[in-house]
Amino acid sequence: MTDWLSQTPEAARAYLEGHRLDEVECIISDLPGIARGKAVPASKFARQEYFHLPDSIFYQTITGDWGEAAGEDGFIEKDMILRPDWSTATAAPWTGDWTLQVIHDAFDTDGIPVPFSPRNVLKRVVDLYRAKGWEPVVAPEMEFFLVARNTDPAQGIKPMMGRSGRPAAARQAYSMTAVDEFGPVIDDIYDFAEAQGFEIDGITQEGGAGQLEINMVHGDPVKLADEVFYFKRLIREAALRHDCYATFMAKPIENEPGSAMHIHHSVIDIETGQNIFSGPQGGDTDAFFHFIAGLQNHLPAAIAVLAPYVNSYRRYVRDHAAPINLEWARDNRTTGIRIPISSPQARRVENRIAGMDCNPYLGIAASLACGYLGLIEQERPDKQFKGDAYDGEEAIPRILGGALDLFDQATSLHEVLGPDFCRVYSIVKRAEYEEFLSVISPWEREHLLLNV
Repeated sequence: MTDWLSQTPEAARAYLEGHRLDEVECIISDLPGIARGKAVPASKFARQEYFHLPDSIFYQTITGDWGEAAGEDGFIEKDMILRPDWSTATAAPWTGDWTLQVIHDAFDTDGIPVPFSPRNVLKRVVDLYRAKGWEPVVAPEMEFFLVARNTDPAQGIKPMMGRSGRPAAARQAYSMTAVDEFGPVIDDIYDFAEAQGFEIDGITQEGGAGQLEINMVHGDPVKLADEVFYFKRLIREAALRHDCYATFMAKPIENEPGSAMHIHHSVIDIETGQNIFSGPQGGDTDAFFHFIAGLQNHLPAAIAVLAPYVNSYRRYVRDHAAPINLEWARDNRTTGIRIPISSPQARRVENRIAGMDCNPYLGIAASLACGYLGLIEQERPDKQFKGDAYDGEEAIPRILGGALDLFDQATSLHEVLGPDFCRVYSIVKRAEYEEFLSVISPWEREHLLLNV
């Protein structure tokens, strides 16, 4: 076993036990959360300390076009230096040979972290917490749909066919029978996750047809974002084995609920090890309320990161399992900010705004950034909401363009996430939005062609 393999997690070494490593996938997340990188023979990987990719991977839109975000130097596609984080080495158990994946961090030629690399953005936010003596803790929840293969984008997305021979049924939330319909896919998800060393806290059927949720154990934000990044790929691979697709679109099917990435937050005092949201007698602290206020005050500007596509805003529908405002309440799933039932030691704040289509590094970073600003500004939140928050006023941008306008004006949020990241992100997202606006939809052709 080479020296670098000895630095990898136990699960990666266990996966290779008795086998010869064939290939290493050197990967990094781009802005949408797509894995970019290179696959290299294991023997070559053992000889290299780093590899290069052009910084232009962060200027690319989801369609493969480019945003004019290169800055003063122009679009010269400078090489970044990508160095492996050995702690992220994990199996790629769906491949035909023995392969490991390793997430890399991006630096410029002076060794400075590339500011618009999503993993670096999250690390920046976590470091701001630690500089204040705080350790942020998160627990993401991943919702997604298993759907029938869709090879024609002009056709609507349909639920997958279950073991019973019937399409997956909607409105069967928490049904074990519904979960059993996807049994073979779920078995592969568990097997892949085990091979990769990931701990799943549970899998449940959600309210949509073929919609599932995976809960993850709370922990370090960067580690959890790495796992969501990996999980999206392994779930897609498990689905393909069974002639269906896994989709993380925020709203893939009309008249069905959307898919969220709910983010639970708590903050630990590094010196004492105590949750700063709970006082000595177990009551709510000022920090608890300040964090909520930070979410209420700054999430409107951060929604462009948490809901990054035009489709994302189709999820925010009244009475449809997604928030329409930023009210907060205890044990109330109609609000955008929810306080789950917990012991004082586990007191946490759940952000229900983020869509599953967001980049996990950026979604978690933006959510933590809002809470951080709340802790710094020390303001109080609105009064706790009582009743059904869908009866309240809508207070979330309904289109990407409006969300980007709020994002561009949010100078305090830019200082936390990094001004250069925010500049690049806005340019790329506006390029995507303009691409979308140039497309004539089937709805327009059906209703406007002969009627107006």
